[in-house]
Amino acid sequence: MRLSAHDISLPRGVSDFLPDAAAKIGYIESCLQRVFELWGFRRIITPKLEYEDVLAIGMGEELKGKTYRFDDRQTGRLLAFTPDITPQVARIVATRLAEWPLPHRVCYSGRVLRQTEIQTGRSRETFQSGVELIGLDSPEADAEMIAMAIEAMQGLGLENFKIDLGQVEFCQGVIQASGLGEAALQDLRGAVSRKDTSAVAALLAANPVTPESAAEISALPRLFGGLEIIDEAERVVSNPRSLAALKNLRQVLEILDIHGVSDHLTIDLGETRGLDYHSGITFEGFVSGFGEPVCSGGRYDKLTARYGFDAPATGFTFNVLNLLQALEHSPELEATTARDFLLFNTRDDKREVLEIAALLRSRGYTTARDIIRRDYDKSLEYAKRMNIRYMLVIGEDSRDCCAVRVSDGTAVTFDKSLIAQPGFIKFIEESRETS
Repeated sequence: MRLSAHDISLPRGVSDFLPDAAAKIGYIESCLQRVFELWGFRRIITPKLEYEDVLAIGMGEELKGKTYRFDDRQTGRLLAFTPDITPQVARIVATRLAEWPLPHRVCYSGRVLRQTEIQTGRSRETFQSGVELIGLDSPEADAEMIAMAIEAMQGLGLENFKIDLGQVEFCQGVIQASGLGEAALQDLRGAVSRKDTSAVAALLAANPVTPESAAEISALPRLFGGLEIIDEAERVVSNPRSLAALKNLRQVLEILDIHGVSDHLTIDLGETRGLDYHSGITFEGFVSGFGEPVCSGGRYDKLTARYGFDAPATGFTFNVLNLLQALEHSPELEATTARDFLLFNTRDDKREVLEIAALLRSRGYTTARDIIRRDYDKSLEYAKRMNIRYMLVIGEDSRDCCAVRVSDGTAVTFDKSLIAQPGFIKFIEESRETS
């Protein structure tokens, strides 16, 4: 009995990734991992499952609401699929690395699951690749995160992107000085995040505050733009907490200027994301023409303390699937889906063609042999469908060989001995161009 299409469908919000997409994801992750390693970060691998109560220690209410939970029949405790890797890193540092010297520079790459509303069409799966720098409370550490994120985006070939910087202590200072109640503050955060100046004005009309506080709150929705926004903010705010936050932000920007990345920076002092989680600098990376952030991060000094290890921390993570969409037309990314050679053997003897395949692989070329017996045209069509660059036709004698460029069918005849020479593909390309 055959299963219907419904019987073999996937749950909404998860996907199969076929070879081309999987190759692109692997390329993005390897590029990010290489940057992380060059900056001195070491990889850790976190588990897919944790006890729910342990994982919940490191999560805010928003993440708790997105967590998949189920019973563990072995222990009777609730298990959970992690919705974010950072709390896992905090647990590992606090319990497994507590006796190691600080700072910890760790990186990771993995998949997480989050509950989403079905009607939104959002994926429940997120591919995260990120870093955590634990044990340093300094502007240089915050600047290092931002500079590394920029270097990683440049390494992927992105050009038109911005890192949007915020400082949650600035917002917290304005909120604390206002004296507003919790309900009004919740409405204020929403209005500020939408940059809705009329909603902010209406809220202030309904909830009187001091003139100084009213000026600070009214400014929040418009404190975004270039680096000059810091000067404007200093003219508006007067509470000590916000002024200290601006001083910290200036220190970070001075170090980022030394890194030579200031052109990629914008400021948003009305950023309300992560007010209950972050404790200083925050940032998000945006690519021109793509509406979702491709990376996000910031300082979170209170997280490891929840697991009994009080240490300052900062970090960031890339959303790899968002990067995949932002890089959709990148030639470098498209090139990762191709393979080098398909070997087409015209002889019954398999020894020579297998030896050639082994030789090509030893030279670093991706090589498959067309084991199925079929004619030349069908093998060429197969190579085209599989995105293979060249089909090597192995003839009877040393001069009866050719390399066929699959994209256009042009061929170059060559001596078999050339296969062993370095730069074999370059030779084929140059011979084709001059033929």
